[in-house]
Formats: sequence, structure tokens, C-alpha cells
Amino acid sequence: MKTTTRVAVIGGGVVGCSVLYHLTKLGWSDVMLLERSELTSGSTWHAAGGFHTLNSDTNMAALQGYTITLYRELEKITGMSCGLHHVGGVTLADSQERFDMLKAERAKHRFMGLKTEIVGPEEIAKIAPVTNIDGILGGLYDPLDGHLDPSGTTHAYAKAARMGGATIETHCKVTQTNQRADGSWDVVTDKGTIHAEHIVNAGGLWAREVGAMAGIYFPLHPMEHQYIVTDEVPKIAEIIDNGGEHPHVMDPAGESYLRQEGRGLCIGFYEQPCKPWAVDGTPWDFGHELLADNFDKIEASIDFAYKRFPALAEAGVKSVIHGPFTFAPDGNPLVGPVPGVRNYWSACGVMAGFSQGGGVGLMLAQWMVDGEPERDTMALDCARFGDWITPGYTLPKVIENYQKRFSIAYPNEELPAARPFRTTPMYDIFDQMGAVWGQQYGLEVANYFANSDEPRFETPSFRRSNAFAATAREVKAVRGSVGINEVHNFGKYRISGAGARAWLDRIMAGRVPQPRRISLTPMLSHQGRLIGDFTISCLSEHEFQLTASYGAQAYHMRWFLQHQVAGVDIQNVSDSRNGFQIAGPQASAVLQACTRTDISDMRFMDLRQMTIGVVDCLVQRISYTGDLGYEIYCDLPSQRALWSCLWQAGKPHDMRPFGMRAMMSLRLDKFFGSWMREYSPDYTAAETGLDRFISFKKTADFIGRAKAEAEQKAGSARRLCAFEVAATDADITAYEPISLGGEVVGFCTSGGYSHHAQKSIALGFVPTKHAQEGLEVEIEILGQMHEARLITTALFDPEGTRMRG
Repeated sequence: MKTTTRVAVIGGGVVGCSVLYHLTKLGWSDVMLLERSELTSGSTWHAAGGFHTLNSDTNMAALQGYTITLYRELEKITGMSCGLHHVGGVTLADSQERFDMLKAERAKHRFMGLKTEIVGPEEIAKIAPVTNIDGILGGLYDPLDGHLDPSGTTHAYAKAARMGGATIETHCKVTQTNQRADGSWDVVTDKGTIHAEHIVNAGGLWAREVGAMAGIYFPLHPMEHQYIVTDEVPKIAEIIDNGGEHPHVMDPAGESYLRQEGRGLCIGFYEQPCKPWAVDGTPWDFGHELLADNFDKIEASIDFAYKRFPALAEAGVKSVIHGPFTFAPDGNPLVGPVPGVRNYWSACGVMAGFSQGGGVGLMLAQWMVDGEPERDTMALDCARFGDWITPGYTLPKVIENYQKRFSIAYPNEELPAARPFRTTPMYDIFDQMGAVWGQQYGLEVANYFANSDEPRFETPSFRRSNAFAATAREVKAVRGSVGINEVHNFGKYRISGAGARAWLDRIMAGRVPQPRRISLTPMLSHQGRLIGDFTISCLSEHEFQLTASYGAQAYHMRWFLQHQVAGVDIQNVSDSRNGFQIAGPQASAVLQACTRTDISDMRFMDLRQMTIGVVDCLVQRISYTGDLGYEIYCDLPSQRALWSCLWQAGKPHDMRPFGMRAMMSLRLDKFFGSWMREYSPDYTAAETGLDRFISFKKTADFIGRAKAEAEQKAGSARRLCAFEVAATDADITAYEPISLGGEVVGFCTSGGYSHHAQKSIALGFVPTKHAQEGLEVEIEILGQMHEARLITTALFDPEGTRMRG
């Protein structure tokens, strides 16, 4: 056995083998895989082997599309069969809401180039004749859906990796992973110790145990999953005898998926009375076993399935496959460099291994070899969960995700499991004021405030929800007088030391401000793509505060620490500093009433240290609402005292609290972008207009400079623009296609309703050559085309006199 390697991949399932193959494909041949038993031991061998492209996240859908098209390449490379059956698949809708979701997904697919289509009940009866179409409104047909041989596919990945120079050691159990001072690893196995520069945890059912060897907690949990294979079904036998094959059918109402298996059918369930498995750890001697049959927990699902697919009742049960699969709290994989640990990579929680395994392998290999993947990976980045997550939180969220596997995914839905968990000192006060709660990065955030006669729950919907009236009230309060909300939605970082300014000049593309001033700046990857949208506050020559999206803390801290140098101290103070934003024409009056410091000469983008009431605060004149406003920061124990002072001073001005729904409406008035909507690693500064904040005149060779300069010189092919949309009861959410002359030319990044202007607004990308005032396009919302017009004048304070004056 080799004793040194560049990469040690731990785990020989489909994901580990995919990672190994893609590393060799990108040129790293000194790589090896370690498997405690045989390849496919664990979840892979008993998987149903289905694959599909449907996913509410477009980047995940694209990765699934890559995975599916990869299988032919594997067969060609290796000469092995993956047992491919490209039979197509249809997802059923038995309610208008579910049909709306499928129409929204079809719209996304139009700009992605996927050839899905909406089909009616009669077409479904022809496509999938075992289906009872009673009560079915329609469905989404995808010609790429299909299934394969899990074992054959995994071994094809393995052979392709070996052909690229990789080594695979089976019956080689990892018992320890110990990091050396230089960041490399000693991987201790029952066959000896291997010195590896990098570790990839592709441990599947054992990923938690493998991670624990390095002191890392992976938020994963196995769930029991059961599917049934029938004896011969006459209808299926007839189709086969006529040279055909029955397509997949996903029936979300019945929480089931169905496909042909031989001359019978295979049907699996995501049942409500589900069961977690191996709560206290996966046994090391588990692998090729199945769990005992448990028909009780799928009894209701089977009854529903017999009604939807009557042919099932005609056939006996040939076999029952009941085994565990591992899930993350949101159902997506955990992939990428583990924050805070050098040279340790995750490829875990890939529940849909044969839909996503190829894409996961490609993204991780690109990350390791090229320094970053080719597309935004936030939906699967292991940094999307911070160090706040616990096993006690993970388990109920995994159960919730399993139960909602086939549920309608609404753009405004807030899932309740394991909440409230993390709260600020304002939670009980805002709760008593009628707050309707959402969550971000595990933290409770007020979405809006309901009146006493309104429900304390926002109805999930693709259309305007019951939060509409409350949001309008809050927007009116801000624009007409003054509103207040917390600044807990910002991640906050303290950067200090003699080298702080020089380090920021290197990390950030924009200008680093002078003392008592703030600046806005993008943070770029080495390829010039957006990886952050920051405010820099200069407290003194050697001390700065950075603020950005709260949900990107682990992502941003990972980048900061990867580039940390001597003389720079970096602290994440997101949860030790909080405070409030006050915004609106009376914001200055409220603030002045709370402090003895004269703020009359405080300019836009100024910051001051001042005492407000009894609390020492950092005050910045800036507001994401686009109005006159201030961000006020204090230490966490002082927040309630700060609230009391501001609230009392605001009463004469009828100050109102406002939540994130109002914030998202207010920002549309100024066409302000939002992180992970308009600003993400999928886009560049020039495309989004953030290049206006890049300081090309500064001498520092900031990260991504060469790429940004090249794009500035050449120009970007597309441009982020704002549109006024002739919408009715449903607004833009994201990824709706933008059409010009019947041709899809762009897509929306986000949108909503401007309560101030009383207009539906969309933000989205179109080719730069078309990005001109008055451009008339059509945007598809829930299957209907709506006229839209490109606008360049802000809906509120277009000259910025209130914000800057």
C-alpha cells in the first residue's frame, strides 16, 4: 500500500469514486481512495438508482444535469455499462399550488436550456399509462429522467479513476486522522499510516464518525428509507413486449416515486411517520445489510399509491429494500473546504448520489485543483452551516426535510422544526409586538409585525401572501416618518493590527476608507467573481469593522483565514455586537434626542463613536432602505438599554418596527441588490454594477484585479437591470426567464412589490446590448407571460437628496 499521497479520499461509495475520478480528470493523479469494506458498501449498493434534474435551486439542477450526461462519457472511457435507462419522468400536480410550483420550475428550465415541458392529464395518461389521472391537473415532463445500475456506475467511476492514475485500497479501515503542523495529514488505517496533503471525507453513512476523528462535527443524520419491487405487472409486461419502457412518475401528493423494474414496478416513499437511524452513531460493522421490513410506517403511503397506480394492486411484492441514507438539515450535500481546518474537504450528505454525485465530484475537484469551482456552490457549500449547529438541531431538521421531500417548496416558507433556537435580546420584546418570525443561519429574525387581529403566521404561497398589508404598513412608516429594526442580519468582523489596512487593500477590491468614514466594496475571487458585498468602517488607522450578509459568516471567515497574514487580527463578532437601524425622514430627530453628541454635521458615509442614552455605540450614517438612516452598533448586553432609549425617543414621531419583508421592498425602490440574489459567485462586479465601487486607481494588487481589469476593458456581455412588471397577484421571486421577441435572453435574480411606488419590480440580467431605458420584454410568472419595461430611474429619492443630504 502507498504510504504517501496528495489526496486521501475516505469512502468508496458513488460520491467518493466520483471525487477520485474528477481529480484525475483535472490532472491530479497522485490520489487514492480508502474503503473500509468493498466499493458501494453503505448506502450506494441498495440505492434505487434513479436520477432527475428537477431541483428548486438552479445551480443544483445544473449539477444534476451534468451528472446525468456524464454517464455516457464514463461508459465510453471505461467500456463498462452503467445500466442506463433514459426513460423520462413526469412529476404530478394534484392541486393548483403544486401546479404553480411546476410551472415556476419549467420557467427556470427555459433559460437553463433544459427541455422540460408542462403536460396535461391526457398526455400523462399516454406517457405513464399506469397512472390514475383522477384529480391530476397536470405535470412536468423531463426527458432526462431515468435510472441506472448503482454498482456498475460506481465501479465505472472507479475504473476511470484508476485509468487516470488513482489508487484504490479496499478493506482498509481508517481509524485516525491526525494533522501535522504544516497542514498535511497522517491517515492511520488498519493497514498502516498514509501521509496525505489533503483529506476528502466522503464517508457517507460514516461521515460523522470520520469527521469526529479530526474534531469536526458534520450536521448529518441517516434516515431509514424503504422501497418495494413488485412481481410482474401485466401493463408493464405489455409495454416491454412492444419494445417500450415505462417512465418514472413522481407523485408528491403520495410522497412516492415509481419506475419500471424488470417486468414489474419499483416504488419508494418519503413517508410522514419516518424514522431516523443510528442516532448515536453508525456501527462500523454495518454495510451490506438491510434493515428489517417496516410496512407499518408506509401503510398510508401504500394505500395512496394503490389509488394512484392501480396496477400495483395486481402484483405481489417481490422484494423490499429498507436501508439508511444520510441527509443534511436542508437536504443538500455538504461539499467544500471545511471552515477552520486546513486541507480537509467534505463530500458528504449527498442523498441523491446518482443525480448529484457527478456534479459534486466535479465541483470539489475544481475547488481543490483550481482554487474555486466554476459556479456558485453556496447551496451545497459546507460553510452554509456555522459552528452554532448541534446534533440536537440537526436531527429534527433532517426529519423535517425528509417529510417535506416531496412537498411544495414555497419562496416565502419558513420551516418550524428546531425553532426558536438562536435569538437576540430583542426576541421577547418583538414577539410581544406581533413579530412573525423567520430564520437566517439559525437565528430568529422578524419578517414583519402583525396587528392583533391578524394571524401570526405567513401563509406559504407563490402569490402575494397575507404579509402584504403588514409589509405595506411598515414601508409607509419608514418612508413617511421613521422605522426601526435590528442589524442582526449583518455579519460583523473586527479587523485590527498594524497590517490591517494593507491586508484590507489586498482582500477588498474597493477603497479602504480613512478614519471616521465608511466605504462599500465588493470582495472578489481569484477569477474575479463576487464572493462578498461589504461595508468597511474605519474606526482608527489600525482598527476596522466589516459588515456583510449574516448567513455568509463561515464562508467569509474561511476566506479571511485562508489569506490571513502576520500583523492582522481577524475576529467574527457577528453575535457579540448587535444594535438597530433607524430609517426615514425623522431618523435624525430620533437619534439627536438620544445623544448629547451634535450629529448635525454628520455626513452620508460618516461614522461616529457616541453615547446613546447610557450605551456606547458606533453610529454609521447609511441605510439599506435607501432613506435617511443610521446603523447603530453596540455590545450585545447593552442592546435592550439601547432599544429603550431609541423607542422612547421615537414615540413622538410614531416610530414603528419593521421586518425583513419591508426591508426587501424598500431596497427595490433604489434597485439595491442582495447577497445570493443579485450578488453571488455566479456573477462579476461589472455584470452587477458593483464595479463602480472597485478602486482601479489604488496601487494594491487586490485579489481578482487582473480579471476585473480585463472585464472593465472588454465590457461585460450581460448587465443587471431593473424592470417594472405588469404583474397582478404574483411577483418575481428568482430565475424567471426574460424574453425579447419570443426568445429567452435573460433571467431574473429577484424581485417583489414596491409598496412605496405600488409597482411590481424585477431585477435581472439581459445582454448589455439590450440594457437600455424603456426596453420592453416579457417575464414569465407561474406559466403566464407579463409585460415588463426596463427602468433606470429609482422609484424613491432618485437624486439621493434624502439619503445623502
